Amino acid sequence: MRRRTFLQTSIAALGGLLLAGCADDAAGEAPSRDGGPWLMPEEGTPHARTWLAFGASDRIWGADLVPTVQRDLALIATTIARFEPVSMLVPPAQMAHAQRLVSGSRVELVACELDDLWIRDTGPTFVKNGPTKAGVDFNFNGWGSKQRSRRDREVARFVAGRAGAPALRTDLVLEGGALEVDGEGTAIITESCVLNDNRNRGWTKAEVEDELRELLGIRKVIWLPGIAGEDITDGHTDFYARFARPGVVVAGLETDRESFDYDVTRKHLEILRGATDVHGNRLRVEVMESPSSVREEFASDDFAGRYINFYVCNGAVIGPEFGAADTDAAARATMQRLFPDRRIVQINIDGIAAGGGGIHCTTQQEPA
Repeated sequence: MRRRTFLQTSIAALGGLLLAGCADDAAGEAPSRDGGPWLMPEEGTPHARTWLAFGASDRIWGADLVPTVQRDLALIATTIARFEPVSMLVPPAQMAHAQRLVSGSRVELVACELDDLWIRDTGPTFVKNGPTKAGVDFNFNGWGSKQRSRRDREVARFVAGRAGAPALRTDLVLEGGALEVDGEGTAIITESCVLNDNRNRGWTKAEVEDELRELLGIRKVIWLPGIAGEDITDGHTDFYARFARPGVVVAGLETDRESFDYDVTRKHLEILRGATDVHGNRLRVEVMESPSSVREEFASDDFAGRYINFYVCNGAVIGPEFGAADTDAAARATMQRLFPDRRIVQINIDGIAAGGGGIHCTTQQEPA
């Protein structure tokens, strides 16, 4: 399953377009590093809201797939809105259509020009210092210049501004999908993404760790090798391992022997089972296997069939179902065991999965 590889063809198609972004409407302060020490909260802590981006376009996704992707985005937004406030960025030309799709829900639509929909990667990574909030702008560069991204480079500061949070500056280039944290100072990060020369040429592990300690309060990094060059993200962490809570990690396990992720997910599982957190405690590791099958209409090499790309919101966990009765049920049971006090809601997001992503990739939490 080769996630998002087809998007690379969009660079030439975008060359002559007007690429105005959201920057003119940003309300945040000038980027700074003041106000710390900062800490990135664990995803399960209370949210003020969830952010999404209604950014699917024909030139990237193809005209046949866009309507399904837009319905998937609306379904994710309206499902999360049952549990917490949701704000969704929408290009002005698509506003009327977005309004129809989320009609009757509590989803707030915010006008903003976009290149694509992956706000986990383009949006700010929110951090806190007591009651004070800030948003880290990690200099989104189109996953190592694989996709044109001048509009999406403005999204982090725009969203931080809408949230009333100053933007924090850094020279580090990464995406939110590359970060998994327990909220107590432990992070899981893939080397294939963050140490890739197409993001951070010349940076060492120690230098990355020092920067993330200052920006996110991370004091212990568990490095997974990941795998570069097989998908547009170069192996994001949120398709491999997720914190359910401090001390508890769920790891994705690829069961298709033909997949490039078959061996690497087993290596990751071995590393995680031997790892300790910032407190020196061994991790409890649960496993989520890939689906036994997917619906034939959307099956392709680009299809991202992973249950692990779920999203934790206030009172619920929103995860995918792929039409495979056995593994859909197993994934639900695992999520219920990991999150016993939350409702488990599984939804069909085949259009988004066909483009190589999942629910977590399309969301960005703003902490309360």
